Amino acid sequence: MNDVAGFKNIPPTTLADVLGREQVMNIDIRPLWPSIPRVAGPAFTVRCPPGDNLMLHAAIYRAEPGSVIVVDAGGDVDYAVAGGNVCAIAQRRGIAAFVVDGVIRDLAEVREMGFPVFARGVIPVPGTKAAVEPLNGTVRCGGVSVNAGDIVVADEEGIVVTPSARREQVLLEAQKKLAKEADESLDAWEKAHRARIDEILGENGFQD
Repeated sequence: MNDVAGFKNIPPTTLADVLGREQVMNIDIRPLWPSIPRVAGPAFTVRCPPGDNLMLHAAIYRAEPGSVIVVDAGGDVDYAVAGGNVCAIAQRRGIAAFVVDGVIRDLAEVREMGFPVFARGVIPVPGTKAAVEPLNGTVRCGGVSVNAGDIVVADEEGIVVTPSARREQVLLEAQKKLAKEADESLDAWEKAHRARIDEILGENGFQD
């Protein structure tokens, strides 16, 4: 997908304007170390029942380079689905990031290696490895339904999921929006913004 690389130049804020709230993960899924660079890539989806991490550990050997591994761990915050070694192997295999509706451990190692992880937090307790689940099915992560191949864009501003079938249209709309904003000076933006705000205030009976 040649258009995947183009998404790395699109901020989540712009994608959210184009796609709407339903494609934006909730704020519980957040970057786990400061100044995480923006990541963009096709989703490789994983489901891990609470307390179990087997399928994420299987996924790091199966996801293609450039993939964002999206993990539905059911919001479990009692057991980590991955630690430093798993993140290191994922990074070595070219995986772009983990996005986890759950928690990890060994954050200091992960931060030091610079591997992007977006999750609910950190706990030192590891999960078990027993539950076999299909890979690349539809998962729910941060309140968003994610399918394999959907385009995930994540940075410190948030995480937005573009459905694969709409990626070309969404990328085009987002690029047009960014180009328009780049051509507009702050003075012009302020003038139009103030006029719009004053109009709305007037329509609703506000008086200075």
